[in-house]
Amino acid sequence: MGEENVKRIGILLFPDVEELDAVGPWEVLSYWTRNFPADGWQVCCLSPDGEPVTCAKGLTIAAHHAAAEAPALDVLLHPGGQGTRPQLTDERHLEWVREQRRTVPLMTSVCTGSLVYAAAGLLAGRPATTHWASLERLAELDPTIDVRAEERFVDDGDVVTSAGVSAGIDMALHLVSRLASPERARQVRRGIQYDPRPPV
Repeated sequence: MGEENVKRIGILLFPDVEELDAVGPWEVLSYWTRNFPADGWQVCCLSPDGEPVTCAKGLTIAAHHAAAEAPALDVLLHPGGQGTRPQLTDERHLEWVREQRRTVPLMTSVCTGSLVYAAAGLLAGRPATTHWASLERLAELDPTIDVRAEERFVDDGDVVTSAGVSAGIDMALHLVSRLASPERARQVRRGIQYDPRPPV
C-alpha cells in the first residue's frame, strides 16, 4: 500500500503526560498497525518540539515528529496526566487543539485529556468522560457537557473520550473495532493478552 493511501493516528506527548495514557493505546494501536499493515493505518507520537518528554512518573519517551511538522492525521489521541493542568490555560496549546479539530476527522482523548478538549471548546453540548477524580472539573470547565461518570469511554462520532489511565486501552481497542472490524480488535486483544482479571 502506497504511503499516500495510509491513514495516520497521532498520539500527543508532553511533559508530565501520564505514562499509561499514551503507552496503553500505543501498545494496542502499534500491535494492530504492525501486524495488519494491509488495514492501511500507521501510528506515531508527536511532541511539541519533537524532543523526548519526561512523563508524570519519570519515564522518558521519544517522539517521532514535532507537532508542527507531523504528517496529516486522521486520528489524534490526547492523553492526560498532570501535564494537562497548565494546558487548560495555555492559549497557544488550546488553539493548536482547535486547529486539529478543524483538520483531523477523529479527535480522541484519554483521562484528563478531555479536560483540555473541554477548555478548547470541543465538548460543548456533547457527552464525554474523564478520570473519576476529574469528573467535577470537566463539568466546571463546560456545564453544557453531558458528563458520563460510569462509562469507560464515550464515542460521540467524531470525538471519543475515555476515563482514566487504563481505560485508554479499552478505548484504543474500540478504535480498532471501529476503524477496522470487531474481529480485528479481538485479534489485537488476544495478541497483547489483554483479558483483565484484577487480583484485588
